Amino acid sequence: MNFRTRFSVSLIALCFSLATLAHATTSIPAGTAITVTIDQSISSKTAQVGQGLVATVAHDITVDGKVVIPRGSHAKLVVSSVQASGRLSTPAKVYLRLKSVEVHGKTYTVATSSGGKTMGGKGKRDAGFIGGGAGALIGGLAGGGKGAAIGAVAGAGAGTAGAAATGKKEVEFPGETRLSFTTRAPVTIN
Repeated sequence: MNFRTRFSVSLIALCFSLATLAHATTSIPAGTAITVTIDQSISSKTAQVGQGLVATVAHDITVDGKVVIPRGSHAKLVVSSVQASGRLSTPAKVYLRLKSVEVHGKTYTVATSSGGKTMGGKGKRDAGFIGGGAGALIGGLAGGGKGAAIGAVAGAGAGTAGAAATGKKEVEFPGETRLSFTTRAPVTIN
C-alpha cells in the first residue's frame, strides 16, 4: 500500500472511532431525579387515568460529568392515579408518572415513581360540622318537648350541609408547574 492509501484508511478508522465514542451508550442509574415542567394544566376534576401530558426536562441530567439528557428535552407524562373531590370524606388527588424522554430525536422509555398531590383529608373537620348538629340534638333533649326534635333535625342538617358545601377542593397543576420523578430502573441512552 502506498502512503496515501494507508493515510486514507487510518483517517477513516479514526473518524469511525470518534463517531462511535461520541454515540457511546450511557446508563442513568435507578434513583436519579428528573425534574420536568408541564406544558399544560391538569385538574383532578377532569383528568383521567392514562391521559397523556407533554412536558420539558427542567435541568440537565448528568452521569459522570457528561450531559445525558439535556435541559429542554421533550418528555411525556401519563396520569397514573386520579380522584375528584367527594362531598364529605373523599379527598381529591392527581398523580403522574414520567413515561418517556426524547434525546437527540430518539425516544427512551423511563420507569419512574409517581409525583403529584392529594388534598388533606376532611373527615375530622366534617365530623365537627355534623357533630354540631348532634350537639343541637343533645341541647334540645335537655330542654325537652318539640324543640328537641326540631333542633335535632335542623342542627344535623345544617352541619352536614356545611361540611358538604366547604369540602370540595380539587387538585390543580397549572401549566409551568415543576414536578420531580425518580427513576426506578436504569435507563440506557445512546
